[in-house]
Amino acid sequence: MSIYRTLHVSLEERVLEYVDGAFTRELGPGRHRPRSRKRTEYRPVWIAERISTLAPQDVLTSEGVTLRITAAIRWAVAQPRLFVEVSREPFDIVYLAVQVALREAVAGYEVTELVRQARGPVGLSLTEAAGTAGAQVGVAVREVVVKDVILPPELRAAYAELATARTRGQAKLEAARAETAALRSLANGAKLLDEHPALARQRLVEALPPGARVKLS
Repeated sequence: MSIYRTLHVSLEERVLEYVDGAFTRELGPGRHRPRSRKRTEYRPVWIAERISTLAPQDVLTSEGVTLRITAAIRWAVAQPRLFVEVSREPFDIVYLAVQVALREAVAGYEVTELVRQARGPVGLSLTEAAGTAGAQVGVAVREVVVKDVILPPELRAAYAELATARTRGQAKLEAARAETAALRSLANGAKLLDEHPALARQRLVEALPPGARVKLS
């Protein structure tokens, strides 16, 4: 039971009024004159958007590999009365829906595909599941974002080795291409000198150090 002389309601909240335990009205932003009854209760509800982080979840892929995944939920209270009256811990219902949906979604992917799709189809399916659950308790889920997909140490080492091998292979390929281009250029130059003896003599003269003499026959 609460007694107020004046109620000040901010933009980020709503206040629910109950008389003798029964809901009577919802107060929006501004100043309000409370009822004088002693059995009147006022319950503030924060409606501004907030972000809640899902604890790291160990989930199995279709290959049976255990991944640790973290996600964040953007949500806000859309219907204050439902939020207060339906459940003692309304957000826990949304939280549970995301946990279950995450396990179902990940079970349909292999590791490499999941890493690519985590912020696309997987995130959308989590948002849909959380939105459905949230609507029952007055919560509007804006988005569920998969933040991190953490691989087991042995897989991380394997992927790192694979990436290193690919980089080395690309470096060798580029070196081979450069060597081939250089050889092709030398071959073209030699052919040109064979076809034009005068040009060959000129290149020879240009290559000599200053003061040197050449006797041409």
